Amino acid sequence: MKQDKCFITGKLVNMNELVSANSIRKNLTEYIRKEFPDFNEDSHISMEALRDYRKKYLENIIESEIGELDKVEHEVLNAIEKHELVSENIDESQDEKTTFGQRLADKVATFGGSWFFIMLFGFIICVWIILNSLFLINKVFDPYPYILLNLILSCLAALQAPVIMMSQNRKEAKDRV
Repeated sequence: MKQDKCFITGKLVNMNELVSANSIRKNLTEYIRKEFPDFNEDSHISMEALRDYRKKYLENIIESEIGELDKVEHEVLNAIEKHELVSENIDESQDEKTTFGQRLADKVATFGGSWFFIMLFGFIICVWIILNSLFLINKVFDPYPYILLNLILSCLAALQAPVIMMSQNRKEAKDRV
C-alpha cells in the first residue's frame, strides 16, 4: 500500500488515511496555516491530525465567542473528534419505564387516530342506522333520533379524549428529554 508523509506530524501514513489540503474547508486551512505557514493546497494531512485541528479550531471559535468551555462543550468537542454521537436513543430507556396504562393509552391513541378506526366506526354507524331504520321497522331498539347511538358516541368521545391526552402528554415529556 502506498504511503506518504503527513505534513503536520511528519509520519508516514497510508494514502487512504491522508486528506488533501484542497478538500479541507478554507477556514480550517487558514487555522492550520497559523502554526504551519507552508501548509498549502498540495499538502496532505492525516485523518488523526485533521481531527485534532478540527477540535482545536472549534475550541478556538467557542472560546472566542463565549470566553471559556464548560463540561458540555468539552463533551461535544470530544464526540466530534471521535466521530461519535452526542445524543443517545432515549426510546429504549423510556420504553422500559412505561406502565401498562401508558402502553394501553399509546395503543388506543394510535388506533383512534388511524384510517382503519375511522372507516370501521363509519361502517358501524351506518349498520346501526340501517338496522334501526329499514330492517327492524317493528322491533327497533333505537328509534329515529338514535338516542342510544348518541349516548354511545358521547361515552366513547369522553373516554377516548383523556386517553389520547395521556398519550400525548407522555410523548411530550419524552420529547423534552
